Amino acid sequence: MQATIYAVTLKDNPDEAIGSVGLEIVNKGGGKFFMGANDAEIGYWIGEPFWGQGLIPEAAAAVIKDGFTTLGLSNIWCGYYDGNHQSKRVQMKLGFKPELTIDEMYNPILDDIRKEHFTKLKRTEWLRQNDQ
Repeated sequence: MQATIYAVTLKDNPDEAIGSVGLEIVNKGGGKFFMGANDAEIGYWIGEPFWGQGLIPEAAAAVIKDGFTTLGLSNIWCGYYDGNHQSKRVQMKLGFKPELTIDEMYNPILDDIRKEHFTKLKRTEWLRQNDQ
């Protein structure tokens, strides 16, 4: 498994990270049980004062483009916890489609179990959406 994580910064203050976006490639094993051999999972986070400014969709779009055009991924997955409407909105804006829900998904970082929804963006759909 290989992960690449980028800092999200403001253009006028590139030395201060206000969030992150990353891509975890699962083609060497690992990943979630439902992901294919040439899939990846994108994750993101941004500080609350910067919510709603379009920064994560912009940063995630750049990482998605690299995943499909440079890395040749088949699918990129993303998840959001039940009730996280902002994250769901970001994923829908980027073209992700609902794929499955796991009612009891363990989160080792928070050491808890939550309902998590997973969405998927297929390379073929991304190419069509972006006239590639």
